[in-house]
Amino acid sequence: MKQKKYWEMTTDELAEATKCYDRENIVDESRPPTPEEAEQLRRAMKKRGRPQVGKGYQRISVSIERSLLSRVNSFAKRKKLSRSKLLAEVLRRAMEKDPPL
Repeated sequence: MKQKKYWEMTTDELAEATKCYDRENIVDESRPPTPEEAEQLRRAMKKRGRPQVGKGYQRISVSIERSLLSRVNSFAKRKKLSRSKLLAEVLRRAMEKDPPL
């Protein structure tokens, strides 16, 4: 038999249907999570956001002459790259050609 919706129940029916919520100290009946439940909880609480690439990113402040920055922005837009990705790629290629000491 399908249970009635709470707003369709009489007062007595509602009291019977919800009596399990009237108990106190149900914490005493709890248990540690199983490994599967712990993993599910860990995934649910995991911080969302962009996936980490390599060791992650570090925001830095760089001063660039305005006309050069304008050219960099235009070039990045033409190549459909973010300015950050473009600069990272340029630095990567420069270090491949001449590795630092």
